Amino acid sequence: MLALDLDDTLLRSDLTISYRTRNAIKRAEAGGIVLVLASSRVPAAIEQFSRLLGMHKRPGYLICNNGTIIRDSRMGTIVFEKKIDSEIALLAYDLANAEGFPVQIYDDDTLYVSKPNEFAGYDQKITGLRQVVVENFREMISQGCYKLIIPGDPMLLKPLEALLRVYLGGSAALFTSKPYFLEILPAGTDKSTALAWIAGRHGIDRSKVLAVGDSINDETMIRWAGIGVAMVNGDERIKSIADLITERSNDDDGVADLIERYILGKESISASSLKQGV
Repeated sequence: MLALDLDDTLLRSDLTISYRTRNAIKRAEAGGIVLVLASSRVPAAIEQFSRLLGMHKRPGYLICNNGTIIRDSRMGTIVFEKKIDSEIALLAYDLANAEGFPVQIYDDDTLYVSKPNEFAGYDQKITGLRQVVVENFREMISQGCYKLIIPGDPMLLKPLEALLRVYLGGSAALFTSKPYFLEILPAGTDKSTALAWIAGRHGIDRSKVLAVGDSINDETMIRWAGIGVAMVNGDERIKSIADLITERSNDDDGVADLIERYILGKESISASSLKQGV
C-alpha cells in the first residue's frame, strides 16, 4: 500500500500533479499497489486530484480531515467517520474565542468561519472551497463536527495549544497541519489510525505500507508505516523521524522518483539505506 500526503508532497507548489508522477502512480497501481491519498483536506478538496489520478475507476481510498473520514475512491462512499464530541467542540471553541482567535469548520464544499481572517482566505484559495462567515458559530458546532481549525500567527498559537491541552486533556487530538493552523480532532484519530484501518480491511501488514509526507500532521503515519518517507522539502522534525528522505522535492517529481526506483524499479530499500536520502 502506498499512502501519499497531498500539499507539498504529491502536489507541486502550483497545486498540480506532473504527468510523470501520474504515470508512475498508475503503473504502481497496475502492479497491485493500493493507493491512498492522506490529507487534512475535506473530501471535496481532494476529489479533483483523485479523479485526475483516475481513482474513481480503480480501488483506492481518500483519508480526509487527517483521518476523521475515509472514502472509497471508486464508489465515492464514506467507509469510516468519527466526529468530535459536541461538549469538547464547544469547550475548544469557547477557549479559542475567549483568547480572540477565529475558529473554522468544513462541510462538503464550504468553509465556515466564526469571523473573517487572513488565514481562512488563504485556505479558501488553496482548497477552492467557498467561505461563509457564521454569526452563531457556537450553535453550528453544537451537534459535533469532524474537526476544528484555529487559524492564527504561529507564535500566538503555541500558548493557545498549551492551554487547550490542559483543558481538553486526552479527549481530543491536537496538532498543527500548517504552522498557522492548529487542528483539533477526535481523540485517537489521525492519519496513522486511518491507514491502519485500511490496511486491516485489506489484510496488508504494516511492513508492506510505504507512507510519504512533509509536515507534522504526517508524523503518525510516517512512524506507523513499514517505510516512512519524508520529502526533502519537508519539516526538519519530520525528516528526523523518517526512514528515508527523498532526493527530489515536490516540485521536482520527488514522489515519481521514489516510485520508479523502489516500487517499479529494481532498487530495494535495505537497512543501510534507512535515514539516508533516496
